[in-house]
Amino acid sequence: MKLQQLRYLCEVVRQGLSMSAAAEALHTSQPGISKQLRLLEEELGVDILARNGKRVVAITEPGKALVAIAQRMLRDAENLKRLGEDFRNDACGRLTIATTHTQARYALPETVRRFSHLYPDVRLSLHQGNPQQIAEQVISGEADFGIATEALTRYDELITLPCYEWNHCAVCPPGHPLLKTRRVSLEALARYPVVTYDLAFSGRSKISEAFEQHGLALNVVLTAIDADVIKTYVELGLGIGIVAHMAFDARRDRGLRALDLSHLFPASVSRLGIRRGAYLRQYMYDFIGLFVPRLTRPEIEAALAAGARDDD
Repeated sequence: MKLQQLRYLCEVVRQGLSMSAAAEALHTSQPGISKQLRLLEEELGVDILARNGKRVVAITEPGKALVAIAQRMLRDAENLKRLGEDFRNDACGRLTIATTHTQARYALPETVRRFSHLYPDVRLSLHQGNPQQIAEQVISGEADFGIATEALTRYDELITLPCYEWNHCAVCPPGHPLLKTRRVSLEALARYPVVTYDLAFSGRSKISEAFEQHGLALNVVLTAIDADVIKTYVELGLGIGIVAHMAFDARRDRGLRALDLSHLFPASVSRLGIRRGAYLRQYMYDFIGLFVPRLTRPEIEAALAAGARDDD
């Protein structure tokens, strides 16, 4: 049995049982993957994949059990590699963070700047996506950390740490009638077309729920995943914008005005997600410490240990 065979199996499952997609993701050939999985089945004496001709149509019950073990073995192999790298050169490596545009644009820059100064030999990558894409990248090992809102807590494969709370604000051009309102109400917002986040972002669901609970219709004329796109269309007169409060900068957004909406919508919590069983190198702990200073290494280790026990 080879780790490569287990890697092939897990990738085939991750790609929805598509051999061709797995081959493309792993930069190898489809016949090569098929051959190795056949050899694995012969060695174990069980069918792992159910086939209809050359096409894989399902994973067998023994196969499901094997995939769970294989995923743990591959995680442990990656952890061993990281452990060796830590002792060989603890200031060199790579760190990949999957996050939303808003986090990457407004919450992370100062942390990234300070981290890059501390660890100039660590190659840092930011992958942007919606919360589901972020979670999937961390679970698959494509990213080390995921940073998004409460949506990350829906995935059992992740351990999540709370980072900070945030709320929404309304943005509109100078002179907009809404600016004359001392305390914005849902009824006032409902009078205008709205430009806001795509439904894939959990903060958006809180906006919709608040309107529904009060029997009001939210007139959304445009959605986007990018707060800067939302603000652009507000400046063009498409409607008022509802964005994360951190996405409004009075110095940069001189053509807009902001109104606090924290009294209308529940606060959202940004969370950092880590794959269960992951081994964190020292610079990874330091990144978390820069981003969330109140989180100490013992607290992070305790959360990881609790997650590992849950896996057993």
